[in-house]
Amino acid sequence: QLQLVESGGGLVRPGGSLRLSCAASENISGIYIMGWYRQAPAKGRDMVATITTGGSTNYADSVKGRFTISRDNAKNTVYLQMNSLKPEDAAVYYCSAVTTSVYWGQGTQVTVSS
Repeated sequence: QLQLVESGGGLVRPGGSLRLSCAASENISGIYIMGWYRQAPAKGRDMVATITTGGSTNYADSVKGRFTISRDNAKNTVYLQMNSLKPEDAAVYYCSAVTTSVYWGQGTQVTVSS
């Protein structure tokens, strides 16, 4: 069964940057869509960014121009580069992969605070 492990979260000041990584336990080259979602306290889980095997990307309006999703199939890893972070970006960030099922990682906490 596919396993996803996120890393790279932490505490950052407003305006700062973080890069999240999602390491998959299997070859991701055939996984059509991989993505990042986030969930803030008392809120639902929202799409942040997705990327297809062909490199097509989709972003939530709130992160366009600040976040960049990428995938390295050779390393079985998906990344989320987050720049110009705002307090409202604080959440638990989850990696996802869509095959015949939807797989989720355990999440990594991002805190944006001065």
